[in-house]
Order: sequence, then C-alpha cells, then structure tokens
Amino acid sequence: MRMIELLSDPWLLITIAVGFFMAWAIGANDAANSMSTAVGAGAITPRQAVLIAGVLEFTGAYLFGKSVTETVRKGIIDVSQINDPNVIVYGSVAALFAASLWLLFASKFGLPVSTTHSIVGGIVGYGIVYAGTSIVNWGRLAQVVASWILSPVFGAVVAFVVIKLISRTILQQKDPIESAKKWVPFWIGITFVIIGSMFYIKVMHEDSMLIAVTKYGIPIGTGAFLISFVLLRRNFKTDDPYLGAESIFKKVQVPISAYLALSHGANDVANAIGPVAAVYTVATMGLAGMEVPVPKWILAMGGLGIAVGVATYGYKVMETVGKKITELTNTRGFSINFSAASVVLIASALGLPISTTHTVVGAVIGVGLARGVKAINKEVVKDIVISWFVTVPVAAIVSGIIFKILMIAG
Repeated sequence: MRMIELLSDPWLLITIAVGFFMAWAIGANDAANSMSTAVGAGAITPRQAVLIAGVLEFTGAYLFGKSVTETVRKGIIDVSQINDPNVIVYGSVAALFAASLWLLFASKFGLPVSTTHSIVGGIVGYGIVYAGTSIVNWGRLAQVVASWILSPVFGAVVAFVVIKLISRTILQQKDPIESAKKWVPFWIGITFVIIGSMFYIKVMHEDSMLIAVTKYGIPIGTGAFLISFVLLRRNFKTDDPYLGAESIFKKVQVPISAYLALSHGANDVANAIGPVAAVYTVATMGLAGMEVPVPKWILAMGGLGIAVGVATYGYKVMETVGKKITELTNTRGFSINFSAASVVLIASALGLPISTTHTVVGAVIGVGLARGVKAINKEVVKDIVISWFVTVPVAAIVSGIIFKILMIAG
C-alpha cells in the first residue's frame, strides 16, 4: 500500500524516470572505463564487452550499490540553506536531466566525460539559481577542477612506466613467453591486490587503506597469483614468441575488465540514484536529509539503467578510448587497466580528487607516448580535453535553466 502511495506522487515518478535516463547515460559513457582497452586490444569483441559489462554493471549496482547515498553529491552545495523541500525535488530533477543531456551529447560524439562532474555541475547550477554563489562549496568545486589536471597526468605517468617495465622484462627478452610465464603472475597478483582493495574501499565504505589491503586486497591478489602461476605452466605453442606473450596478456585482460565493470556499477550508480533518493525522502518524510536510506528497488533501477546504456550506446565511447587515441595491444591494454586502478586507489587513500574516466584516458595517452608522440591522435585528445573543461559549466547552465522553469511552473 505504501509503494502504491509513493508511485502516485507525480514528482517521484518523474524523478525515477529521469534517474533511469541518467543511469542509462552513465552506462553509455562510462562503459569505456572498464571495457574499452579489452575491445581495442582485441581481447573481446564489442558485443562480448556489451554483454559482460551490462551483466556486471547491474550486479555491482544492485548487490553492492551504496545503501546510503549522499543527496548532494560530495557536499558540493550547502544544503542547510535550502528550507523548501520542493527545491530539493525540482533541483534533483534539473540536475539529473541536465547531466543526462550532456552525457548523451558526449556519448553521441564518442567523448569520454566524467559522470560525477556532470552531476556536480547540475547541482551547482540549480544551487546558484536558488540561493546565489554563497551556497556553493567552492573548495570542493576547486577539487573537481584540480582533478581535470591530476587524473590524466597521473594516469599517463604510471601507464608510461608500467608499459616500459613490461616491455623490458618480457617483450625485449630472448624468450618473451618464458619471461611472461615468470612475470605475468606477479603483475596479475599486484593488479588484483589493487582493484580488490579499491573495490572494498569504495563499495564497503572502508576508510582504512591498511584494512582494505590486508582483509580484501592481499587474499584476492594471492589467489589470483597462484591461479595464474599454475595455469601458465602449460606450454604455449606459437611461431611468434611475441604474439605468444601478447596472448597471455589477452587472457588476463578479460577478468580484470570484468572486475572493473563490477566495481564501476557498485560505485557510480550513486550518480544516478542520489538525487532520486533525495526526492524519495521528500515523498516519504517531507524533507531531505544529508543521508538517505536507498531501497533495493531504486538500486535495481539504477543498475538496470546502466546495463541498458551499455548495451544500446556504450560502443561509441568504447571505440574512442579503445581505438582512436592510440593503437592498443594486449600488453598496452593491461598496462592501462593496471595504471588506472592503481592511481584511483592511491588517490582515494590520499584524499586526492581523481576522475576514473580522466585517469583511463590519461593512461591510454601514456602507453601511446611510450612509442613516441606520433603514436597519439592529437585531434581526438584535443576534443576530449575540451569536453572535460566544459562539462561542469554546461551541466550547470542547463540545470539552472531547467530549475528556474520548474520553479516558475510549480
């Protein structure tokens, strides 16, 4: 009976619909974070990537999505200045719709942009229209701006170093396959320590890096090391030892990409359902608090939206990141995933503002630079960087306009 009453609230229904649209847009754009390198390196086909990402993004969102979601993403505005519940409702709808439109536009042109920055821009836009610039936490917004620079630079530097290490220890050796058998288990173990710890921190809300690494990262990494060590003992028959070494990394890319997709669904579903949770609180309690318990059906809605977005439109951004910036091989694709996960984990531990999308793109550029500047498609990179810098302003302006219209109409 309670659910029927809630679903009879027109603004809740509108917010759910717009929230689903936002989740779809996240799937369409952010699928590239986990799957683009595997597709670009030929480890899996685009169709396989869509299927794997869709299933795991939904699973991550539904099973591990945040049970408590911030109504105002990362405290970007001072919610204490809002004393009218309708402002939360109209603002949430405006922020979601503006962010979704921008993500749709970016996805259409294959531009990988940050979904977090998009929703932050939307929240800033309606906040300024409602209460002026004093409502904005400019310190937090400055962190967002800093991430435009920090994320790609860190991603590029780490990826450059990693691909050079892999090249020197494996590809440049007399017997690349034997060298790969020796070193790949080590790389796999370290990789799963990193992404396992990152998953535990982001999804289980663990603040201690030490606990995350010892309780979750090291056991998973040790298991991955032992399994890969045993599997790589078999013989690899190939006429080209370099292709043989690449084929080993090809098999590694798929589980790592799948794990990253699971983690992404668990973490970034909050960008879509956070504002929905805020309106849900207004509908159930008559006010919006800073923390909102999120029912499973809202998590499922967000997860389904992400999965549908991956399946219907995710290929465009995957193609840009995986194929258009620089040519990828399996060792390069592995280096990108390893580097991006490492940078995001370390930055989270240090409290540095980092965008996963920007880090992945930076890592792609880094492995390209390892072969020289000419290996980079500079025109594509220029378009991507421009799209990053206009994300927050565009989302803010569109959100402010929508919010003003809703306030007048309401």
